[in-house]
Amino acid sequence: MAAAVALAAAGESLALAQTPAAGGSSAPATDKPWAPPAPPREFRGVWVATVANIDWPSKKGLTVEQLRSEMNRILDATRAAGFNAVIFQARPSCDAMYQSRLEPWSEFLSGTQGQGVAGAPPGYDPLAEWIAGAHARGMQLHAWINPYRARHIRATSPDAPNHVSKVNPSWVRAYEGYLWLDPGVPAARDHSLAVAMDIVQRYDVDGIHIDDYFYPYPKAGVPFPDSESYAASKSNLSLEAWRRANIDSFVSQLYLRVKAAKPHVLVGISPFGIWRPGFPPQVRGMDAFSALHADSRRWLREGTLDYIAPQLYWKVDAPQQPYARLLDWWIDQNDQRRHVWPGLNASRVLAAGAGTDAKARDSWEPAEILSQIELTRKSLGATGVIAFSAVAVVENRRGLGDALKGSAFAEPALVPMSPWLATPMPPMTPPNAAAKRAQVFPAPANVKMTAEQSGGGVVVTVSAERAKEDSVPTNEEAKNADGGGVGGGGRWLVVMGKFGERWRVIGSTRAGGGSGVGGVVVKASVAEKPSAVAAAWMDRVGRIGEWAKE
Repeated sequence: MAAAVALAAAGESLALAQTPAAGGSSAPATDKPWAPPAPPREFRGVWVATVANIDWPSKKGLTVEQLRSEMNRILDATRAAGFNAVIFQARPSCDAMYQSRLEPWSEFLSGTQGQGVAGAPPGYDPLAEWIAGAHARGMQLHAWINPYRARHIRATSPDAPNHVSKVNPSWVRAYEGYLWLDPGVPAARDHSLAVAMDIVQRYDVDGIHIDDYFYPYPKAGVPFPDSESYAASKSNLSLEAWRRANIDSFVSQLYLRVKAAKPHVLVGISPFGIWRPGFPPQVRGMDAFSALHADSRRWLREGTLDYIAPQLYWKVDAPQQPYARLLDWWIDQNDQRRHVWPGLNASRVLAAGAGTDAKARDSWEPAEILSQIELTRKSLGATGVIAFSAVAVVENRRGLGDALKGSAFAEPALVPMSPWLATPMPPMTPPNAAAKRAQVFPAPANVKMTAEQSGGGVVVTVSAERAKEDSVPTNEEAKNADGGGVGGGGRWLVVMGKFGERWRVIGSTRAGGGSGVGGVVVKASVAEKPSAVAAAWMDRVGRIGEWAKE
């Protein structure tokens, strides 16, 4: 399958992250003077929310054909706008948007919890199709789970017999119209960890992602009903400290278990954008440390995550939540030099004329999102953004998708490298002096390009194969670096084109299986035919091997 990437013909290069410390990848040592420079790096993620049918599916009870059509529309629109990663909500409320033996099918898919899509062929698996569709377009896919929400207030069908509220009701608490797993019940925490690891082990995901829902957002004067589990714990900690310890335990265990199974799979968290009021001094707002019992600063400082995406859902000039000051504060907490990718509130961009006049007047303009991206790039330590949510881009509200494609994301970029996850590269067979110095993959073989006029541009198709001397690793550590074996899924094929004097990323796609020498194809729409193309393999943590040209 092909990757579709829109590439601007002109325009200045973007100051994207390219240094290893910032998550980039310096060019490998090479004896090829024609080789392109290190490609630009920036994480450009978009959340696809399935709860309450926010993004996908648009409503309950769609057919498989309709579900696939909507999926392709979202992937095509976000890829065309310049995004390179999808954060897909696979577990909205202790239910599943995938084939699961642990939890029932989601109501937001079929209309009835526990029932699959009517008329679906045997084995139909939405998550697997989202992964394949994203990878074919050169996009990562991170599976987003809600670890503790057990029933959403918008749910209408009865809980299925195999739902946690029926199987283990002692784990579940009712709170303000929701059902919630009690984080203070060790078995409940273990269940959510088992769900996360089931996804990591069975699917070729690039990341596992949790958001800001730990303990529920509190209502004044209504305590969360966990007095029994607190008493049963016999903890010497205060109630608030005990609750934070429960969440800390989940976060650390999630990280350790994911890294033990598949070290390349990123663990990401998108907490509320304010850790505590007064940090930094002028900031005011909800105290997530106390209200949600989420010590997100601790996780970042200790490195029990690979990226943090604080939800900076306020305007650049918000007097009590200034974007740049908040972002700089988060960066300053990053002792372990993990990725910092702030969350942007793209859903505040409303369709022209949407809702009441007052609501429409409150809409953000695309320029607000572009300004936040620009401020993020100017910061020293943030290497990307994640937009909530896909619907604003797919609907091109007020021209948001066009604005991203035409300016902020006009220059395609690869996701940043995660150097702390890097393991030694597999040995070269036979030895190649330049490649051995750089410890990189051998160059692809049989790189070929075709170009056809299409509308006002050119469709470029580049194919390549794995070289015969590019041996398949046999030990597990090398397999993970290579992308096969325990890592699953295979390497990425990255293609760059030369336009005038400049090299630019044309596109990428995931090679299958991590072994063999079968052909891999990248297809992209560009403004003009490149004078040259080069291709290289990239592993699952972002390291690029030797380049080959047509």
